Amino acid sequence: MITQKTIRLLEDIENRIDPESETDFIAQWQDFFYDRFSGDIFAPKRKKLSVSSLERKGMMINDAMKDFDSMLYSQLLGVSYALDDNEQNRRRSSSLTIRPNFGSCIGTSLFGAEVYIMPYETNTLPITRTLRGDDIMKKIIDKGIPDNRAGLGGKVFDFGEFVLETFSRYPKVSEFVIMYHPDIQGPLDNCELLFGEEMFYQMEDDPYTVHNVMKLLTDSYISFMEEWQKLFPPRKDINPHWGNLWHKGSIMLRCDSAMNLSPKLYDEFAAPYDRILLDHFGGGAMHFCGKGDHYIKSLCSAPTLSAVNMSQPHMNDMETIYKNTVDKGIRLVGFDSKRAYDDVSRGFNHCMSI
Repeated sequence: MITQKTIRLLEDIENRIDPESETDFIAQWQDFFYDRFSGDIFAPKRKKLSVSSLERKGMMINDAMKDFDSMLYSQLLGVSYALDDNEQNRRRSSSLTIRPNFGSCIGTSLFGAEVYIMPYETNTLPITRTLRGDDIMKKIIDKGIPDNRAGLGGKVFDFGEFVLETFSRYPKVSEFVIMYHPDIQGPLDNCELLFGEEMFYQMEDDPYTVHNVMKLLTDSYISFMEEWQKLFPPRKDINPHWGNLWHKGSIMLRCDSAMNLSPKLYDEFAAPYDRILLDHFGGGAMHFCGKGDHYIKSLCSAPTLSAVNMSQPHMNDMETIYKNTVDKGIRLVGFDSKRAYDDVSRGFNHCMSI
């Protein structure tokens, strides 16, 4: 059921969306990715901003996950704020995007990992508990690719269908508010989420089994994402993720766990499976938190990688990052604005966005 609060927010967004402005906004991102941007730092700006007529109040994550109406309302708040006429949006505008916001454990919940809802006051997305037991990796392999609607998967797809039906009554919202794909991480991250520190020991003790797990997680990702893209077909040129970046291709992979691997282990256990996914889905981008300069060269050697999104530049040798990304035409997207302007004198090859 849709509450009046959500209906009012949808109607307000529908009235505030200016099609010409949104078309121009996307065109700016297209120019950035197709070598038509000539500046040092890309900061897209919406031509027309507006003022909401509503009193808006944020929602705690656990409240947003109670039902689909609450989830939609919480996501639409970001869309409404992106349209606001304020100093922040005049400096750099955000995309009109939403997602099924059930955390980074969607992919692992498919395999039966227990979902743990964080304490209310932490306002943090859920996670899954690590699987334990003798030969647990082999048992998971024997079960094969899980049902895409197991665990949190059912909520993800049901929410997607709920949004499609709801948006069908709002033409401009339906055209310009984009549902980007849920956070199903990447094979290596999901492997660590499923097995914890056991993954690292097994890389040394039983690499054959780890490779079979990684293949299974890759196949599960493909199965899940193919079903998702039937509901929400990706654009053929560029696609958004979060509110602050776009990329060529249709997927955004996460590889936070790679910061714990040597370059050699990254090349063996992570890179091949990420590349399978990037190739299968027509390319995409990679996100990592923490330190990634030790494996960035290998990461950026994937032919279908178009962009990198990273946090915490202070933890990295940024010259190494720049040499393997912007200097090679791979965009750094959603990058820390202060660090970008601090380093602008070294030049970014027109490949830096904040």
